[in-house]
Amino acid sequence: MSNLAAELQKQIRQAEELLFSGPQEEGFAKGLFFGEFRQDAIYPYPRLTPEQQVQGDAALARVKQFAQEKIDPVAIDRNADIPPDVIQGLGDVGVLGATIPREFGGQALSQQNYCRIMEVIGARCAATAVFVNAHHSIGLRALNLFGTDAQKKKWLKPLAAGHILAAFALTEEQAGSDASNVQTRARVSGDGKGYILTGNKRYITNGGIAQVLTVMARTPDPTDEDGKVTAFLVTPDMPGFQVIEPRMPKCGIKGTATAKLAFNEMYVPKENVLGSVGKGLRVALTVLDFGRTTFGASCTGAAKFCLEKAVEHARTRKQFGKTLGEFGLVKQKIAQMAANIYAMESATYHTAALIDRGAEDFMIETAMLKVFASDALWTIVNDTLQIYGGAGYFNDQPFERMMRDARINMIGEGANDVLRCFIPAVGLRPLGMQMQEVLKKPWQVKKLWRGAPPAIPIVHALFQPAVSHYSRQILSFARAAEIALFRHREGIVEQQYVLARLGDIATDLFLSGCVYSRLMSHFMNREHYPAHSSDLHAGLLFLKSAARRNAVRLAELKDNDDHDHDRTAELLLGRGDAH
Repeated sequence: MSNLAAELQKQIRQAEELLFSGPQEEGFAKGLFFGEFRQDAIYPYPRLTPEQQVQGDAALARVKQFAQEKIDPVAIDRNADIPPDVIQGLGDVGVLGATIPREFGGQALSQQNYCRIMEVIGARCAATAVFVNAHHSIGLRALNLFGTDAQKKKWLKPLAAGHILAAFALTEEQAGSDASNVQTRARVSGDGKGYILTGNKRYITNGGIAQVLTVMARTPDPTDEDGKVTAFLVTPDMPGFQVIEPRMPKCGIKGTATAKLAFNEMYVPKENVLGSVGKGLRVALTVLDFGRTTFGASCTGAAKFCLEKAVEHARTRKQFGKTLGEFGLVKQKIAQMAANIYAMESATYHTAALIDRGAEDFMIETAMLKVFASDALWTIVNDTLQIYGGAGYFNDQPFERMMRDARINMIGEGANDVLRCFIPAVGLRPLGMQMQEVLKKPWQVKKLWRGAPPAIPIVHALFQPAVSHYSRQILSFARAAEIALFRHREGIVEQQYVLARLGDIATDLFLSGCVYSRLMSHFMNREHYPAHSSDLHAGLLFLKSAARRNAVRLAELKDNDDHDHDRTAELLLGRGDAH
């Protein structure tokens, strides 16, 4: 086997461990790759129980008051710090232990209620939202999900109260979106009672201020010469723990303490292994799934704030004898903001509900939510600033800060370009396995080509055109997925242009499913929108806009400029003659 082939096999093994070590239940998003509308997986749209509603409303009221009175986003950005009294206040009002069981000092909130809270914080201050997400969603959440009884008893109560803080240390120089490329090493200590960790981490939110860190390191494994990744619970008092840089200067979310860390022959007792030895990537993937739902909620909150401000300004600002809201291009921006916010919100609470009901596999859905919400917020902030014109560019308005803050969303918790390929890579896998079986019997190849659009219930004639188009696009997408697999076989993983288009199509189809489920639930529960309801029209506009985007992407699978992009880039990169 050549070195190149050996490296490819290694990468495939690592990808299998990262992506497919858990149950492979096929939910709504995976059904799209088969040309199916899995109604039972998307409908009814989730609702809180009466008890959850009361509990969530009370928690939300406390957080809204605290955010308004105590969280000063301008000062946090200016001083590049979230004050200790704000951090402790977040603990006091229950944010830092929102979903943690009551026996450990938490509020035991559902993921949906936690997302409601994160909307409020995201609308107020992005840096505070990222701090909370790092502490709760991917920090102590890993301990709550995978910790032993002893580990939970030791750390969860002070973490939930905000007396100590959590961080999640995965990223390194060679391991970011490529989570499986962790180079920090953990060898078994001489006495066999622990591990010796050596390596570096960077871009770790809360890394320099946390008292408990979940650290990913590679441990020896007889089946893999490079070892496998294991999660460790690390405290700063361990000899060899070093904060190289406690607050790395950055573009936005300046209030967060983003650290660079080093572990110099640091001893960690075996009791501090989180989960199973060699299963650290599963820990990482699971908490990132949880974090991406609250990521979506934070983006939704910020987007709602922008829409409110854009509408307010468009109603009052006059140019050329008219208010801005009378101009078509301003109307277009505001309407598209509303449509995308309706979709962001719909997908956020659908994925949060999957967590609440104990679904085993929602990695595609959370990745789709993260990509769409972060891209949409970036556009919404930009369009809001544009509506404000020159006034929006100055820092007496919040939009220049919000733009700086929003940019990280397309990088953190999985870079969007990586996730755009990740989504179809995971979604195509069960379809590819089915196709492998069919291709063993050439006379059955004709079974590959899907024949009819899926049946989708239509609860009101108002939805007929959009739903019919949506159904046909699901079929077109499934056919395109089969053709791509048939054409490229195993080589599909190298076809980024194809994967990205398939991923974007699937994402808009998933978001459309969430939007329609939400609209349908309102009608089925006799909560008819009035004809002038902005929510109704925002939902319908999203369905139409998504369909238009997908029509372009489907066409570009056949007719595109991919070769010209490759040729031009290769020449600019100095990689020899382009061909």
